[in-house]
Amino acid sequence: MGLFGTSGIRGRVGEEITIELFRDIGRAIGAEYEDCVVGHDPRTSSEMLECALVSGLLSAGRDCSLAGMVSTPTLAWAGRNHACGAMITASHNPPEYNGVKLWNPNGLSFVSVQRAGIEDRIERGSFVKMTWDRVGRIDVLENAITDHIDSILDHVPESTVRVVVDCGGGATAEISPQVLERMGCEVIPLNCKPDGRFRSRGSEPVEKNLAALKEAVCSKNADLGIAHDGDGDRMVAVDEKGNYAGGEALLPVFAKEEVKNSLVVPINGSMVLDDILSGAKIWRTKVGDVFVGEEIEERGADFGGEPSGTWIFPRHFLCPDGVFAAARLVTMVSRSPLSELVESIPRYPLIEESVSFAQSRKRDILSKLKEEVEGVECASLNTIDGWRLEFEDGWVLVRPSGTEPKIRITAEAREDERAKEIYNSMISLVKEVVA
Repeated sequence: MGLFGTSGIRGRVGEEITIELFRDIGRAIGAEYEDCVVGHDPRTSSEMLECALVSGLLSAGRDCSLAGMVSTPTLAWAGRNHACGAMITASHNPPEYNGVKLWNPNGLSFVSVQRAGIEDRIERGSFVKMTWDRVGRIDVLENAITDHIDSILDHVPESTVRVVVDCGGGATAEISPQVLERMGCEVIPLNCKPDGRFRSRGSEPVEKNLAALKEAVCSKNADLGIAHDGDGDRMVAVDEKGNYAGGEALLPVFAKEEVKNSLVVPINGSMVLDDILSGAKIWRTKVGDVFVGEEIEERGADFGGEPSGTWIFPRHFLCPDGVFAAARLVTMVSRSPLSELVESIPRYPLIEESVSFAQSRKRDILSKLKEEVEGVECASLNTIDGWRLEFEDGWVLVRPSGTEPKIRITAEAREDERAKEIYNSMISLVKEVVA
């Protein structure tokens, strides 16, 4: 059936995402789990879809706790006291998208066997029969945000950093400024009013969407700028000079701080990690926080992260937590400016691009792409998630997106010209296949 992508179920509202589907998701959850805590981001469709999912849960005779408009890590933290959690969100996707992420009490996303179970029940219509005398109850969970804040503050010291916080109109508007203020920071809020249409900026915290944050950091003479995506599982930054520090830059910075024995990163993780963590074991997984989280739990790793700006600190919890990451980065910046932290890490040229294709042609395109990519001469080929071709002086990853009809290309090398050469060769191949 293939409902789940790399980060839950996601699609366009009114097309892939319907109230009927969310009712059935609720019924499927209710067939297997005793109760569920449900939260949502500020998207215009989120409360509608929440109602549909909750109706399905109640019809299965399951109780439901409503956390309200919260960040994804807040919802996952609240899920510790429930059989599972459901977060209505499309994360960093545009406002016309929505979806749901499902969580276990330990902070891990639903793993493959759980996802398959939900999909199978929906496909077969295998639900609990609804009766008038066996309907679940709703209660309101009023302390989800304060509990999450308190848990973060237990792990970070006080700080007087001056920080601009750009929540992008997303769910972190209700928590990130509070966390940093309670740490002792001087917080300058930016786009901190929830807005389900994301009119202030795009919901994905990429550099092109953060011009206002860069300007604010410089004009306010701030020590740091923090930016989140729509649901708060991601966090990127701007240094005190107004320079963007995305996930690629922050991943090795966090890794140096957090890793003693082992690190988990997805297959698109930079080769610089191997160079700076020579004494540690690095485990590479499929792209997606669920796979990084599973590997962290299995290996007992110190830390895990993705170049997208997703960070997992297992000493706190296994859910990707952009709010916790912001607090940790503030702590690090209290000791050394972010620009110096970033500059202390070798940076290899990295190029990323994506090529869109018609969804109706997906099967044929991927089949042809497999044939063409696997015919390229290279030192080694890793097919754990897409195709990562290793060369002596660089690598390239060709990978179908798990959430959109796109082929993503990532190329890295130690020298700029070589990175361009690898990238140009591969994107030409992909475009020819997609044409």
